[in-house]
Amino acid sequence: MLIRISSPMRQLSQRFSVFGAASVTFLLFAGSIVVAAPATLTSVANADAKPSLTLISPVAGIDLDSSAAGPDDVLAKLRRGFALTYVDNKRTTAERNWFVKHPEYLQRVFTRAQRYLPHIVAELEHRNLPLELALLPIVESAYDPFAYSHGRAAGLWQMIPGTAKRFGIRQNWWYDGRRDVVDSTRAALDYLEYLHKFNNGDWLNAIASYNSGEGNVRRAVRRNTSASKPIDFWNLHLPKETSMYVPKLLALVEIVANPEKYNLQLPVVPDEPQFVVADIDGQLDLALAAELAGVDVDTVYQYNPGYNRWSTDPAGPHSLVMPIDVAEEFTAALARVPKSERVRWQRHKVKNGEAISQIAEKYNTTVTTIRAANNLRGNTIRAGHHLMIPVATKPLSAYSKSADARLARTQNRTRSGNKVEHIVASGESFWTISQRYKVTSRQLAAWNGMAPRDTLSIGKKLVVWTSAAAAAPRTSPTQALGNTTRKLNYTVRNGDSLYLIARRFRVGIDQIARWNKIDKNKILRPGQKLTMYVDVTAQSS
Repeated sequence: MLIRISSPMRQLSQRFSVFGAASVTFLLFAGSIVVAAPATLTSVANADAKPSLTLISPVAGIDLDSSAAGPDDVLAKLRRGFALTYVDNKRTTAERNWFVKHPEYLQRVFTRAQRYLPHIVAELEHRNLPLELALLPIVESAYDPFAYSHGRAAGLWQMIPGTAKRFGIRQNWWYDGRRDVVDSTRAALDYLEYLHKFNNGDWLNAIASYNSGEGNVRRAVRRNTSASKPIDFWNLHLPKETSMYVPKLLALVEIVANPEKYNLQLPVVPDEPQFVVADIDGQLDLALAAELAGVDVDTVYQYNPGYNRWSTDPAGPHSLVMPIDVAEEFTAALARVPKSERVRWQRHKVKNGEAISQIAEKYNTTVTTIRAANNLRGNTIRAGHHLMIPVATKPLSAYSKSADARLARTQNRTRSGNKVEHIVASGESFWTISQRYKVTSRQLAAWNGMAPRDTLSIGKKLVVWTSAAAAAPRTSPTQALGNTTRKLNYTVRNGDSLYLIARRFRVGIDQIARWNKIDKNKILRPGQKLTMYVDVTAQSS
């Protein structure tokens, strides 16, 4: 087995125990360190072999110039590598004072950062970038890879969809690379390098551009140039958020550089690899991955926050980030599992009137996945034919940090006011719905794990927390749903399903099940009577 370490190292030949195995040898090859067990190290040509495990953080804790044992502290490394100038003014002082008054916040954030910080610092060193940038995810997301903002920014580095796409990050139903630590760090540093060049080597203006966009900073620079004013960050007229963004980062830098000056004790962040990228060579159920590694599903998601669903993306990336102490056990166990058993397959018989989109929703997968698994060129399927559907090995509730599970927790969180479930109708937007319930668009989006500019689909269920007056109990479902809602009786026909009926009348499946006290997972019978409450204004569009 070969492990390629993607960080610059000095020439070295040294024996060192890794993964609890026998000693291994480090060799300099093609600008990187190759690690190999003695039995596999037959020639330098082996360095071209495809690795099954890839260390993406440096082998920290190894003093290349001495035999000193024990890992270094990442924060100590940062202090030695800080290069930006701290300016003590009203803006930086205000931000610094806030951090000093909230030591519990710093403890929480740096503890959370322990999993990711060594990798980010290693990447900064590899690119010869200011180490201060390793603190930027604190400003952006408090080092929470699941953070999502009202501006549609996601992940540690809070990248918006357009910028992420611009720098090569994949985003789809299965996977959002903005939350993946390795993917997002690469893209964020690519963007920061671009901004540094765009701002003629001015790092503070580059960092400001990361927050507000290069156009805003460039226009501010041009205004000052025209007025014969200085064009450094401190003299630019920028949006309020951006004007405090750089001072917040510099305040963190000052605190990390001199914690004792402010009577603070920061946690030790070991400067050693925390995770390994494992090649899994195909789709893999994340619950199965957890079992093979001997960890819980939560841990798999914490190291792989980019995966939205119960498995990895069928189209790739075919890799998993695993804790370094279980990586070798995981790859060995995975090698014993045939590819055909790495996800569970359900044989589904197509019913009359059933659409491929309906089947995809039933099995919590996508139309594209079903088509690929069954070699279908289009969306046409025939009643009586069978489809093979990849499905989760455990109940979806077991995938605790999937997009669906995170949304459920957000929507079920208790807040002030009365909880109302609103089903999106044709023509509705966050603004129109917020006006109806007398809340703000930003509140409404946040309660549902979205951003105000996200697209709302017809039939989507939204949770609204509103005032007692706006959400007072009504005497009937018709009144509760609004003055344009009418009660009707519907007779189930051949080929009908809850999905098709809900879509036809633009209501929710859960609503139909609740109105009729039926199990939404059971098949409807032709001739069965259903009570419906339908908004008549939503039916003609």
